[in-house]
Order: sequence, then structure tokens, then C-alpha cells
Amino acid sequence: MLHHVSPTLVRSAAAAAHPVAIEDFLDSVGVEPHSRTGRGAFNIWGNAFPAEELPCGTLIEHDRVPFRFPPADGERPDHLRCRGQRIPLPAARADWIHVLGAAERRTEDSVLLEYADGGVRRQWLRLSDFWPQTGPRFGERLAFRTSAMLYPRHEQRTMSPSVWHQRVPVAVPDGLSALVLPHNPAMHLFALTLVEEQA
Repeated sequence: MLHHVSPTLVRSAAAAAHPVAIEDFLDSVGVEPHSRTGRGAFNIWGNAFPAEELPCGTLIEHDRVPFRFPPADGERPDHLRCRGQRIPLPAARADWIHVLGAAERRTEDSVLLEYADGGVRRQWLRLSDFWPQTGPRFGERLAFRTSAMLYPRHEQRTMSPSVWHQRVPVAVPDGLSALVLPHNPAMHLFALTLVEEQA
């Protein structure tokens, strides 16, 4: 279930959560208004999600996890492709890194979790296909499914692409300092949030 929320720190009986600032790492346009600017290219065919059906530029909550969904106008980058970026993380204890994203075909690759003491641990990021009418292959939860998919010259109302809610386990919850993404541009990320499970 999707809710709009206002705080940057959300506490519930289940978790404390800290959305991660990724604005400086956004590098691709994959969401456009129905009027289309023509810059959208979630894949090589120039497909894009319709902006009117996503919570662009807002702090939202999906399954009790808050995410900052980037603004999207078809001009500015609205998500990142995984190209080995090193993303600093909030100074917070974390048991999971929650992700809003999707892949071109189902894709899995390793990420590196860096710690303040110099330690590094490897984990897996697995994302299912954004392509319409495909289901989750890695146990993700569906975050969004739009009613249409945009093409460079038309809008296809019989195709409904997806954004998935996935999570990456954090084996050592204390001292996490950065997330290093894989060199895999088929993996697209819209938002990241650190989550600490409550005892």
C-alpha cells in the first residue's frame, strides 16, 4: 500500500527508516509526461513510464518503508543506472537497504557495503524486469504498475510496466558508510532507504 508521508525519519512497530540522498547520482530519464519530450529512454527502444502515474518528487511510503521518489519532467534525470557509483549512506544502524527499481530483463549483480572501519562486505542486488506483464522473479513486492507504457511516438495502453520494491540484507548493521553499485546499466534505481528492524 502506498501512502504520502512527511518526516525524513519514520518509526513504526517494525522499523526505523532513513531515506538515502541519491539526487547527485541521477543520470537517466525513464519517466515522462504523456505529452512526451522524447528524452525518455529506460531501455534502447526509448520506452518510458508515464509521470502522471508515479509519485514524482514526493516522499512516499510503500509497505511501511519511506522512499524519496525523484522529480520527473522528461527533461531532468529521474533515476540512476548502476555504473559502479559509490553512494554515501546516512550514519545509522541498518539491517536492510530497501530499493525501488527495475531491470531490463531480470538481473542480479553484487553490491559492496563499505564500513567506517575500512571493512567491505559483498551482497546481492536482484531486480525483476520492468517489462509489462512480467512478474517478480526474486521475491520483490510490486511498488508501482502504470496503466500504459510510453514509446517514442505513441502510448501503448495495453502494456503496464512495473517498478519493484526489493531489499538487500546488511549482515553487520553498525558502521555502514557507503554502498557501491555494480557496473550493470541494465539495473535502474529510483530510491534507496536504510531500515533498522526493531527488537
